[in-house]
Amino acid sequence: MNHTAASGSSDRSDQLRANLAQVEERIAVACRAAGRDRGDVTLIVVTKTYPASDVRLLAGLGVRNVAENRDQEAEAKAAESADLPLSWHFVGQLQTNKARSVVGYADHVHSVDRLRLVGALSRAATAEGRQVGCLVQVALDAESGAQGERGGVAPDAVGALADAVAEAEGLRLDGLMTVAPLAGGYAGQPRAAFDRLMEISSRLRETHPAANMVSAGMSQDLEEAVAAGATHVRVGTAVLGVRARLR
Repeated sequence: MNHTAASGSSDRSDQLRANLAQVEERIAVACRAAGRDRGDVTLIVVTKTYPASDVRLLAGLGVRNVAENRDQEAEAKAAESADLPLSWHFVGQLQTNKARSVVGYADHVHSVDRLRLVGALSRAATAEGRQVGCLVQVALDAESGAQGERGGVAPDAVGALADAVAEAEGLRLDGLMTVAPLAGGYAGQPRAAFDRLMEISSRLRETHPAANMVSAGMSQDLEEAVAAGATHVRVGTAVLGVRARLR
């Protein structure tokens, strides 16, 4: 590595370290305010649009959970980072024809929102001899029987889909995920949205006690998610910086 590259890498590492420390502090403060143990909340760093070199720097700074939302980018990055002690989370809307690829690297899929996808993931996981943790994505902006603007199933469809995941070979029902809605009754009210997700989670745990993972909250609303009881927060911009607009 030449001197300029080394210095650039060291600058980027310093920047990521400072950003991580700020996010860690935000989570710690939110946990204290909610009377929760800091160890109860897992930080997942969303690395979409950022290079594998950033993933490597993050791993060196102690990050163990990283997420992507596009399979093509995720597959390449996971392959480049295969030597690192990382857990990969897939958090984007997922086409059934990408299930086999995603199962090749993802330990958790947060965006399970239809039976066809459960089937595709199950077949792929079984063929790979893997067990993949799945979260049912809940769309708090969806009416009964509809899908959300950003993926996910309406709250009244969660139970049946969760049962299907729990029964599917190669899959493990880990819990629920949501994105604070941009439309509908919860628009602009992340805390109310996350409280609603916790109610749905509580009901799910009556029949599936081990499905206790609640993935909610991003850079702008992680405090509200921690206050509501989220176990995992998905943070990108606050750690990696504002992304360039995708053309």
